[in-house]
Amino acid sequence: MTSALAGFALGFSLILAIGAQNAFVLRQGLLRSHVFAVCLTCALSDAVLIAAGVAGFGALTQAVPGLELAMRLLGAAFLIWYGARTFLSAWRGGQVMQAGEAAGSLRRALVTCLALTWLNPHVYLDTVVLLGAVAAQYDDRLNFALGAMTASFVFFFGLGYGARLLAPLFAKPRAWQVLDVVIGLVMWAIAVKLLSM
Repeated sequence: MTSALAGFALGFSLILAIGAQNAFVLRQGLLRSHVFAVCLTCALSDAVLIAAGVAGFGALTQAVPGLELAMRLLGAAFLIWYGARTFLSAWRGGQVMQAGEAAGSLRRALVTCLALTWLNPHVYLDTVVLLGAVAAQYDDRLNFALGAMTASFVFFFGLGYGARLLAPLFAKPRAWQVLDVVIGLVMWAIAVKLLSM
């Protein structure tokens, strides 16, 4: 159970960062356009990537000594950089959703969603490398992975269907600044945890 909670917490905190994929889900939710299909596509894609990271990374770290440490250091460096970038975005202010225009057809929505997921190099660092590296610390990797996968489903469906409640809030640039500060703090907290393992 501890492994599942750890997987859920890490998975949720990593996915929380508003990037192109999450902004697209948020936009689709605000427009109430193909919300279920988009959320399911994102969550299932994450589940596949998490499974690959947890299953493969453990075996790989046993075969290559020092790889786990190197990956943790690279992951921490990326999170520090990403956090700094979100702080800079908050400082500049005036951010708006940047996922482009909402897709009209279901096919277009799914193609856009898959591209934002699978063509994003950060998704591999987060879900495969970073989650895989942390999962390697736990004996019960299966529950860790299930916790992280559950976090993806909870997050994407919560974001997609909860977006209509956020519409008035995210019409204000200040809300994006606050969100960026929170994201930056979360990313830096995860980096500190990785460096202290």
